[in-house]
Amino acid sequence: MAPRPTVSARALARQVHLWLGLSIGVLFAILGLTGSILVFYTTLDDALHPEISLSGAAPPPCWEHVLQTARTTYPDKKGPWRFEVTGRGGDIPARYYAPPERAGRAFAPMMVWFSADGARVLRKDYWGEYAVTWIYDLHHRLLVGEVGARILGWSGIAMLVLLLSGLVAWWPRPGTLGKALRIKRNASPIRRLYDAHKLVGLASMGLLVLLTATGVLLAMPKDCLMMLRPVLGSASPSPKIAQSVAFRPEARISVDRAVAIAHGALPCADLVWIETPAVDHGTYRLRMRQNGDPSPRFPHSFVWVSPDSGRVLAITDARQANPHDRVLNWIHPLHDGSAGGLPGRVLALIVGLAPGQLLLVGVVRWRRRQQR
Repeated sequence: MAPRPTVSARALARQVHLWLGLSIGVLFAILGLTGSILVFYTTLDDALHPEISLSGAAPPPCWEHVLQTARTTYPDKKGPWRFEVTGRGGDIPARYYAPPERAGRAFAPMMVWFSADGARVLRKDYWGEYAVTWIYDLHHRLLVGEVGARILGWSGIAMLVLLLSGLVAWWPRPGTLGKALRIKRNASPIRRLYDAHKLVGLASMGLLVLLTATGVLLAMPKDCLMMLRPVLGSASPSPKIAQSVAFRPEARISVDRAVAIAHGALPCADLVWIETPAVDHGTYRLRMRQNGDPSPRFPHSFVWVSPDSGRVLAITDARQANPHDRVLNWIHPLHDGSAGGLPGRVLALIVGLAPGQLLLVGVVRWRRRQQR
């Protein structure tokens, strides 16, 4: 009986790489392209809506005045408001979560942009109903909620296999690294396609693996962190803050007073978000950024302030996070490149375009080989 032919690891990797590329390559390219757009999605949204732009800088607003404008303009919105402290002296972005007119949707906050002095509403919209947030939902949930997140999570694992199988298929034999990296001049069209695919793949490999792995963690956080728990330990317990505790509306301290109290609790931190209580219940929650926090826009330090007594109810300081929470705090800023500042975001934008190029060149090369 003739011996069964063996398949080398390289040949197997080539087949895995080919068929995964043909099956999930389009999804990978779409996620890469939408991810590149989202790196600067707030800047893009501002450019698409010049009505909220401001010529020159404005002084810091009176936050109580902004809240009163929100309450007066939208009297039916009696719950908490969230105001973003951009620090740029322009429009003031705000969010009202779970508006009744969008009941039944998992995530569709009302998005409002106030003038720099907080006296006027410049724009109102709903998450998912304007361009950049539609792209955001496509990238993070495929527009189908939790089902889409699960699809993306498992597809992301397949994408990691796609990337690593391509690396294995290319990996040179000992002593041939220079030859494997070389671009052949005057080569055939198929060889030039191979070289283009190879160079883009190798140049983007490290960051694509990072972006894909963090994307899997964001899509399936509970599953992934459960597997990491034996190494990282458990998450720190969250402060138990009763949001249903009532208070007399006339006894509420001003937003600006709550901000000052939060700065006193974390004096070296920068204020990034303000969450107000509802009209007659809840607490102030101030989201702040400490030095070393990897996320500039969604940092991980918080101060809760009683709305009537002004007492600090709890503090979460990102500098004191345990290993589990430190890893968790890095996932999103690594995924969108913000952990690396402007250079990191630009790099994430460029690398996000690589899956589309790899798909196009790979498919063209495969088709030409089929036609031979």
